[in-house]
Amino acid sequence: MASATAVAPTVNERQFATASAANSAESTGAAGDSIHEQIRQLDDARKLVLANVGHYPMIVQGILPILNPSSQHELRRWGADFLAEAFAAPAMPSREKESLSLLVLESIKGMLENANEDPFVLRSIIQAASSIYPLIMRWIINNSYDTDTWERISAIKSRILRLWESPLPSVHICCIKFAQRVVLAQTHATNPEQRHRDSLDISLSLVPPGHPILEPRHLEAEATGVLDRMLSVLQDNSSDALIVDATLNTLSILVRTRPATGNRVLNTILNFNPLQLASGSSSTSISSRTRVIVRSMEKTTRMLLIHLMKRDPNNSFNPRIQQYVERLMRSRAELLDSTGSKRAIADQQAAAAGGDAKRQRLNSGAVVPPVRQEPQPLQAIPPLKSGPKSLADIFALTTNPELRNFHASQVQLELAAKISVSTLARVDAQLLNHAITGIRDRLTALEAAAVQETLNPDTAPLDVEDDDDDYEPDFTVAEDAEQILNKLDSEATVDRDAVARVDVASLALGAFQLPVAPALSSDQAIKVGQATVSRVFSMMQSSQEAAATTSAAAAGVRKAKAGLNRLAATSYDKDAWITILTRLASRSVSGLEEYSSDEDVEDVEDVEDGNDDYDAEEDSKSVVKKENGRANKEATRAVKPQLNDRIRELLFRYVLEDFRKRIDVAVAWLCEEWYNDRLQKQYKTKKDGSVAKAADNDAGGHYGEWVVKVLDGFLPYLHAQDNKVLTRFLSEVPALSEALLQRVKSLCRDPALVPVALTSLLYQLMMRPPARALTLDTLQEIWTEFEDARPMATKYLDKWRPGFVQAHSQQASEVVATAEGAAGDTGKGAPAPALTASS
Repeated sequence: MASATAVAPTVNERQFATASAANSAESTGAAGDSIHEQIRQLDDARKLVLANVGHYPMIVQGILPILNPSSQHELRRWGADFLAEAFAAPAMPSREKESLSLLVLESIKGMLENANEDPFVLRSIIQAASSIYPLIMRWIINNSYDTDTWERISAIKSRILRLWESPLPSVHICCIKFAQRVVLAQTHATNPEQRHRDSLDISLSLVPPGHPILEPRHLEAEATGVLDRMLSVLQDNSSDALIVDATLNTLSILVRTRPATGNRVLNTILNFNPLQLASGSSSTSISSRTRVIVRSMEKTTRMLLIHLMKRDPNNSFNPRIQQYVERLMRSRAELLDSTGSKRAIADQQAAAAGGDAKRQRLNSGAVVPPVRQEPQPLQAIPPLKSGPKSLADIFALTTNPELRNFHASQVQLELAAKISVSTLARVDAQLLNHAITGIRDRLTALEAAAVQETLNPDTAPLDVEDDDDDYEPDFTVAEDAEQILNKLDSEATVDRDAVARVDVASLALGAFQLPVAPALSSDQAIKVGQATVSRVFSMMQSSQEAAATTSAAAAGVRKAKAGLNRLAATSYDKDAWITILTRLASRSVSGLEEYSSDEDVEDVEDVEDGNDDYDAEEDSKSVVKKENGRANKEATRAVKPQLNDRIRELLFRYVLEDFRKRIDVAVAWLCEEWYNDRLQKQYKTKKDGSVAKAADNDAGGHYGEWVVKVLDGFLPYLHAQDNKVLTRFLSEVPALSEALLQRVKSLCRDPALVPVALTSLLYQLMMRPPARALTLDTLQEIWTEFEDARPMATKYLDKWRPGFVQAHSQQASEVVATAEGAAGDTGKGAPAPALTASS
């Protein structure tokens, strides 16, 4: 109770009561509540920590007294299970687990050393020790003074390795899991770089040199022995399916994260025969128990190897693994699946000739011939009723009101298509022709009813509006002949044809014109343009997701890509939208900047020129022209840079979100920028009437700015495995510049990234002759400034620029010899030679 009271002030009274119930379990065992009531209180404590992992430290410290050897075995089982669950909980931070592991080490050690310990308790305690061992090792790496903790965990490890030979399968399996954690913690990781290491992957790579407690060589040798002991189950072709499956299930992470042990593990698995127990026996003589054991071991082995092939498609073991899996499946089919093979063709034909035996017995042995159904008489399709009609009325073939009220839109399109296809495939041809004829008759009748009678011009009313409500004639629909003749006589001078044309022209509708939209301001144009670009980006994202769902169906089809003259709007996939965006960013305002920066300035200069021969009227016109030129120039500058740079900024962010997969987008965009810059230079050259220089600066313009910005964006996130990313970027961009190669040179400040930088430069030397001189100059600077890069850079310089390394080395040795000679003369008492300009 005292220990619980010490840790309880940080929680409320209910939580403290729940935690103190676990501490008081031992003291109240005889005179207090029953075991079931104590277990119920402990379950409440477990619910509390599942709801909030922050209470784990309090509850773990509170249950330590019930782990005493004198406690009831039910309470000890609950406490051991809770410890295993607490240290395996992914929600609890690893630092809190590390602090708690120091508190429970002594209790775990005491429970493991108890010779009469309950097997269920041993199983849970070994699971807890498996989670604790890497945490304790990290604690010892960072706190080399704590020798007592290392001695405790070493004693726990020795005791578990002795329990490995326990006859109880559950304890044996838990010991295998602990052995796996020991091998992981006491071997070197795949990536030894500190900054890229996963904090949950504890390995010998974290041990600093000269550690006073941990000796990497001894620990690695011990891990090798533990691994050999694990693999001995497979080497001996054990028939214990539980132990074999447990061992196989622990080997996957060893192969993936520990390359030093991967070859040994794979060779052992490939030499293991899970079907040995069933070999030498016929399929009928194998017992059911043996069949289940063999199937279990074979499936576990096959699933493990298939998983390893999928996780590492470039593994050199994959051909052997593929052959092993195919051979394993054939052997299993021969040994275990012979009962499920198909019957012979003769048996199938006999069965087909005799019919279904079971159905014949049910029918008293008499085969009833199928009853021939007489064709049903065709029902007449009712004609259309008078009144308004809909499409459903025209094409409906039934008079059933329930079917007529059913709305076909309630059926899904896929299901409706399947029903339609299957129905049309089975429908009677005569019935289909009858239905088509009935619908055709309905349409003919509907067309005949829609034809209106033509009005007779001699009997039609004149100057009468049918929709005029105020006009109510008292005579019949047509005027008599005398009235018509009187009207014609009064208008005898008017051409009847002209009157007809005038009447037709008066009845015709005029041309409709939309109102002119108000002019957009610069801010409104920028906002509308940004919204359009954002919408295009969203369409590109949706097309990318749609393409990902159909990539499996088109995995074997390689799409041919066009060049710079491709049509961007021929499709609606991701590549098309990317091309549209890159060309909007680079080409949309090509030439506008030239106009605003040259012609407007000339207009302004004409006005500001100090000429004495102008009059007031011309001066006022010039001032107005000057103001308009400035306004147009400011509007062009306000729209162009903001909209185009906005698109470029969105493309830049899109690439950096996942630059390893979207490096092709960056290259396509930068190629468009380079191409547009070249076209603008040619246009300006032709306009100015000058001759273009042969050695243009390809890195100028927008391309030179954004290619450096993209490289600066993903350089901080490169690691040692990204040599292909950097090499592809540098080799596919249209032009290299000194600024780009200086960024690559800066990678050599990190010794781990020296191979990445030099490999990319070597590719430029081999595959890009125009940039060879610039690349060699960068290699010389790397050789001069970074000592870690000299061995690799020396090899490249000796091949591509021989004599540089020898000259600099000789010059450095001469300088050192001169300095040593001067120091020796000074030591003998001779005056040091004065350094002159000639020396």
